[in-house]
Amino acid sequence: VQVVESGGGLAQPGGSLTLSCAVSGSIFGYYLMGWFRQTPGNEREMVADYRSLREEVTEYSDSVKGRFTITGDGAKKMVSLQMNNLKPEDTAVYYCRLRTWAGSDIWGRGTQVTVSA
Repeated sequence: VQVVESGGGLAQPGGSLTLSCAVSGSIFGYYLMGWFRQTPGNEREMVADYRSLREEVTEYSDSVKGRFTITGDGAKKMVSLQMNNLKPEDTAVYYCRLRTWAGSDIWGRGTQVTVSA
């Protein structure tokens, strides 16, 4: 089982980008999927999480709340991250993370997001 990110790239401050993440391989459901980001010399930080049990639940870091929106499709095992009003400090490598019901984490390889004029 793998998670594969797509999207990312270069955006100007105030611009928008969309990241997508899909599960490749067979997996019977998952606990949650979401996005982390990492800059050189820093730890990976949570950006947004999505889970769909009886209802959809999303969680965001304070730094992106109100600007980023995570959506998911449980049946298709996909999540997307709509990033609006991007700031230079959003520049990072963004990683998709899937957490299984057993508590294991599966990470994507990451996709670069650069916000610069």
